[in-house]
Amino acid sequence: MGNIFCPPSKEKKGEGRMEADEGLVVARIKEGRMAAEEGLVIACHSKAEFDAQMTKAKDAGKLVIIDFAASWCGPCHSIAPVFVEYAKKFPSAVFLKVDVDELKEVAVFYAIEAMPTFLFIKNGEKVDTIVGARKEELQATITKHLGAASA
Repeated sequence: MGNIFCPPSKEKKGEGRMEADEGLVVARIKEGRMAAEEGLVIACHSKAEFDAQMTKAKDAGKLVIIDFAASWCGPCHSIAPVFVEYAKKFPSAVFLKVDVDELKEVAVFYAIEAMPTFLFIKNGEKVDTIVGARKEELQATITKHLGAASA
């Protein structure tokens, strides 16, 4: 199965681009840029970029689902296309991807101990956690929190 991966590029500073990796849609965003479209998984590559996405989502009152993963994690690779599918299916939420080895500071802040871990954040507060590549539980938890957000 494919995975979400944003390789380093030779983009000019300030440019953003979208790439497809094994048929998956991924947002490639440079520090300080925001995703222009909904329904994407946003791969954060710096703490500043992560913080900017979290602030934007909080200000918009959106549910944030963070996929904490690692490049060496088999279950992370198997659940990645499902996470992308859910980002398309639930465009009112913000889907972020964090590599725990790349953004250790963020992983430590949220006390991530196993991969994949999916964190659900609403209004800046953690409201739910799923540890493991559990497709059905992930979808049910997204639905639960989006239903509560739109009720």
